[in-house]
Amino acid sequence: MSVRTPKKTREFGPGFFGALASSPFGLLMLFGFVAPLLCVVWFGFMPPKTFELLQVPTLQNYEVIFNQTYFKSILWSLGLAAVTVAILLVICYPLAFALAKIFKGGASFVTYAIATSLFVSENIRLFGWVIGFMKNGVVGGTLAKLLGVQVDSLLYNVPVIILGMVYVYLPFMLFPLTLGVKMVPDQVREAAFDLGANRWQVFKKIDLPLSMPGVLIGSLLVFVLSVGAISEAKILGGQKVVTIASDIESEFTYAQNWPLGSALSTLFIALTAIVVFFALGRFDLEKLLGKKSNE
Repeated sequence: MSVRTPKKTREFGPGFFGALASSPFGLLMLFGFVAPLLCVVWFGFMPPKTFELLQVPTLQNYEVIFNQTYFKSILWSLGLAAVTVAILLVICYPLAFALAKIFKGGASFVTYAIATSLFVSENIRLFGWVIGFMKNGVVGGTLAKLLGVQVDSLLYNVPVIILGMVYVYLPFMLFPLTLGVKMVPDQVREAAFDLGANRWQVFKKIDLPLSMPGVLIGSLLVFVLSVGAISEAKILGGQKVVTIASDIESEFTYAQNWPLGSALSTLFIALTAIVVFFALGRFDLEKLLGKKSNE
């Protein structure tokens, strides 16, 4: 009489259930991000002034880019973004230190006040600066009324574009910096002061290295956002400076040259990715985030 052995049931490990749970997000990223990005990249190889994806690939669009002055727009975008990051680091680090280490009850109020600005459209806030800086606007009218000084329009120049970018992207630098400064233990700072270190030495040896994750995240976030900015140059600069985002918009709208716009987008994404990965490669992220102890 034979004895039947029970069939082995297949057991699924935690990795299977993890993959199953993450599959909706994976599909969303695939169809919402990867697929459109691949379409843009492929469209850049289509003949100019066409609207079809199934044609013989060509490099005509990239030849146009390298033969014309589009690199001037790219340099303007990269330069404005770099200046914005540098200014925001200087402005936001002391404020982040105050929010994390000095202010107590007032820190929440300042945080809420800054975060509230994000609920207002960027264009509306920029037009507020236009009203202030236009000829006979708030600034000019006030100076003429109180001091009798006639001021021409302060708009349509590079400094006011940078001012607008600093104003718009300040929260995106401040909040990561605040979290980074909060990672610095107070006991370490107090021990350094007890051992005779001055404020500059504490900042250089303790505050800045330990808060570097916030500095890195805030800088990269602001750079990626500001390098593709278009509203500041249009509204405050009056097209005094033409950024690459403005060129891309023009190719997709007025010029109706989608392949050239796609090629510009692809080239710009590649350059931005190179800058970002170069910055990330300069730092040991695991060490910065505390996942790897110092040897």
